[in-house]
Amino acid sequence: MDVSTWIAIYLPFFIIFIIIIPQQLLMQKIVLIKIKKRKGVITMTNEIIKKYIGLNCKISTGSYGSNVVGTILEVNENWIEVETKRGKELINADFVQNIKVK
Repeated sequence: MDVSTWIAIYLPFFIIFIIIIPQQLLMQKIVLIKIKKRKGVITMTNEIIKKYIGLNCKISTGSYGSNVVGTILEVNENWIEVETKRGKELINADFVQNIKVK
């Protein structure tokens, strides 16, 4: 194979994996930082979550993870302890998008 064939085959892969994907990840980080700095955005406080201790809830972390269905056992600092069918799980309260009581 000559050089032009190698360039035609591997240059698109180089562009995608070395240039485009890291740039998209950087832009996602920048958008998240801007959303957090936006005025008027209220972060979920532990006092709100503590009202749901002992209730069966569905906790959604959105694009950061998955949904967790279970009973909220305890809320300490930034963590929520949930009893699920599989056992106990800890969820970081910073990434919680919504909580639905079942």
